[in-house]
Amino acid sequence: MDVNAFNALKTYNAAQKTLNAQKTATNVRAEQGGESFQPANVVKDLAGAVAKSESAASAFMTGGADPHSVVEAMASAELAVETAVTLRNRVVEAYQELLRMPV
Repeated sequence: MDVNAFNALKTYNAAQKTLNAQKTATNVRAEQGGESFQPANVVKDLAGAVAKSESAASAFMTGGADPHSVVEAMASAELAVETAVTLRNRVVEAYQELLRMPV
């Protein structure tokens, strides 16, 4: 692994640009009246993705949908479930870390 100052600086600058772009997008969304992170909305989106996947699969079984739309809906549902599981795991890890803290 080659670590030098130039590569480190280049990586740092790329990370800063990404972070600034994310901050700008968040500020624009907030100025436009966009909602911040709401757990209820996340759960609704997850349930919507899974429901869409189920309806596409049942439509495919009855001959009412093409395979491409089914695969697309299944991939979307899989991504939503993986994201929810990852989020849940992070919350559990944080809670366990708090429990390990000395009083």
